Amino acid sequence: MRVDVYSAKPHDQTFLTLAAEGHDLDLRFHEARLNAGTAKLANGANVVCAFVNDDLAAPVVAELAMSGVGMIALRSAGFNHVDLAAARDAGIVVARVPAYSPHAVAEHTLALIMTLNRKTHRAFNRVREGNFALDGLMGFDMHGKTVGIVGTGLIGTVLARILRGFDCDVLAFDPQPNAECTALGVTYLPMDQLLARSDIITLQCPLTPATHHLIDDAAIATMKPGVMLINTSRGGVIDTPAVIRGLKSGQISALGLDVYEEEGDLFFEDLSDSYIPDDVFARLLTFPNVLVTGHQGFFTHEAIQAIAATTIANITTYRRDGMPTHCVPCPD
Repeated sequence: MRVDVYSAKPHDQTFLTLAAEGHDLDLRFHEARLNAGTAKLANGANVVCAFVNDDLAAPVVAELAMSGVGMIALRSAGFNHVDLAAARDAGIVVARVPAYSPHAVAEHTLALIMTLNRKTHRAFNRVREGNFALDGLMGFDMHGKTVGIVGTGLIGTVLARILRGFDCDVLAFDPQPNAECTALGVTYLPMDQLLARSDIITLQCPLTPATHHLIDDAAIATMKPGVMLINTSRGGVIDTPAVIRGLKSGQISALGLDVYEEEGDLFFEDLSDSYIPDDVFARLLTFPNVLVTGHQGFFTHEAIQAIAATTIANITTYRRDGMPTHCVPCPD
């Protein structure tokens, strides 16, 4: 069975190749992202393996179907970049990796919080220049602070456990409250109350029509003045221009992002010898109280190993049964 892997980085090749040993799979790696122009590379493939910023809109799905592709194996939990109706109509099944390491993303979320709080990124640069002054580096004790978690799935639950270890007062919003979080002492509140009471707000929710631009001007106006806002979920959950306005007004005192709504043309690429073509993103980087990582939250050895193993398992069960283990249901 031929599997064409798009957006393939060296770690993808290493871990997928190891996971595929003994499964008689013909893995072909393409550094290029999947889009209308590169879909033809998969001509003759049985499976296409795609990542978060690959384009799986209807025209691309149709091109894949004409090339003989019967399955799209996502190396991610999210699938909002896939036109599921087009896949259904084309007879293509879609699989995902529903869980790999919730600890990886939860711990990265904490890293963003602690870095912004204690300003270790700024201290690092100062000390390397021989500047040992502490002016502008004051943080706050995490002990006793109120942290609001939006979305208490696997990642949100792990994060709640970590924050309770700091003796934080943890609030949460989720349409389906999690009993494990409640047992940890997490208090579920309506969204507006969580926004108003939290010193730190962290977004761990999926991107759906209901959560698109969940954090907009109205939501920011509801927040406690001087709030810290963290997003390690999906970029589209935040209205970036609204957040910039919140930073300029001081309503948001610190912003940590591992995702960005228009990250497709930026993240996972080396633009150090070029320029950043996105003016909104470039504006974000001018704020000293903004910390951005390039969709790095998932990037631990354990997580990449688990993603590769689940991806290969999805492909092999599709070959055997015609249906992958972690199939994404297509709309009726």
